[in-house]
Amino acid sequence: MTRSRAGMLGVAAAISACAIVAHAQGRPADLVGPPRLSEDAGPIELRAPAGAFFAADGSALSAALADPAGPSEIWLRAGTYRGDLVIERPLSLHGEPGAAIEGTGTGTVITITADDVWIDNLTVRHSGHRHTAEDAGIRAKAARTHVTNVTVEDALFGVTFGPCPGCVLEHTRVRGSNDEPELRGDGIKLWESSDAVVRRCVVEDSRDVVVWYSRRVLLEQNVVRRSRYGTHFMYSHDSIVRDSRIESDIVGIFVMYSDRLHVEGNVLAGARGPAGVGIGFKESDGVDVRDNWIVANTTGAYLDRTPRSAATPVAFERNVFALNDVALRLHSSEEGLSFASNDFHQNVSVAEVEGGGDALSVRFDGNHWSEYEGYDLDHDGRGDVAFELKQLSGELTDAHPALQFFQGTGAMSVIDAVAHAVPVLAAHQVLVDPHPAMVAPRPATRSR
Repeated sequence: MTRSRAGMLGVAAAISACAIVAHAQGRPADLVGPPRLSEDAGPIELRAPAGAFFAADGSALSAALADPAGPSEIWLRAGTYRGDLVIERPLSLHGEPGAAIEGTGTGTVITITADDVWIDNLTVRHSGHRHTAEDAGIRAKAARTHVTNVTVEDALFGVTFGPCPGCVLEHTRVRGSNDEPELRGDGIKLWESSDAVVRRCVVEDSRDVVVWYSRRVLLEQNVVRRSRYGTHFMYSHDSIVRDSRIESDIVGIFVMYSDRLHVEGNVLAGARGPAGVGIGFKESDGVDVRDNWIVANTTGAYLDRTPRSAATPVAFERNVFALNDVALRLHSSEEGLSFASNDFHQNVSVAEVEGGGDALSVRFDGNHWSEYEGYDLDHDGRGDVAFELKQLSGELTDAHPALQFFQGTGAMSVIDAVAHAVPVLAAHQVLVDPHPAMVAPRPATRSR
């Protein structure tokens, strides 16, 4: 498959193509592709219990929120309640179907400063547009805030937690804007919000989903598309991203200075353009990446000084790297980095190491390579000869650094194709898998 063909494939088409190939290889039907996620996030059919307190309009709602002796549970009937709200005491605010809070367009629509507040089953819209103030649909600066079954639209920032330890965002939809992407705010932002949970949310057309300076964050069963960073971690240790679909963003997941992350069961697809990366790490340790579909990206996985020490290993296991322009792009050959039981399928280039280096210190074992042309005479499922990646283009760029400008182009691909046909020309060894798998390993699936 040529670079242009891979670039033209849509995300859904690319994943479907992988599924067809997997089925042809004899995998069971329930394992040929990643399961779809429900995208029904937002308000649900919810009715108030008998005797519930209802606010009649925006003014009555503001008064009830401001009253220290006011009701601890406030309900809204269908309709639009106007005004920027501030919640300074513990309470729950629920909406029946069709209830909406509409801001003034000059600030944040709902600001929460009290612990133990619950916002449920509302549409929240029309924030201000000040980046300096980070005007948002909902901003919480308190512990244990819960936001559930909410749609946020026409807001610069969607939902911002911080500091907000133990907060929960669930079954919520954030709609950004298709206009002027450079002026968007973050769809979801967690700042100093350890032990937060973001689950079953849909974020579209925003800037980033941000997790910064927060420990033990759980992100699961979310969908993020047509944004800049599907998820951006920084200094956020011991966190989990699983069972999510992050597609058609500029970068899927990027992790900086964050240790002991667990990335499992995700689809990371369609990160295109010069900066497109499915998943990337910079100076992060103790990471494991398992059972993900990393499909149709410019770069599948990018690693820069990850891990920083062999004592804190980083492992990729049972992932599918398919139809990427470059499956693996490494800043250097890191000891402690390993790839085992992955499926590298029809990538334009398997691996590139910056500076024309190699990945010989990286451990590869038991991976499936669609380029492998070996044999298995003893029928143990492993190739009898090692898979070796050699690139003549690496030799040329080492000798003539100016040729780095052409790295990844069709011309360089032709050079490597010639070297593959005439192996004596290819002296630059990039990586070795001593025990290549003859059949593609199966990514594990989880119930959702």
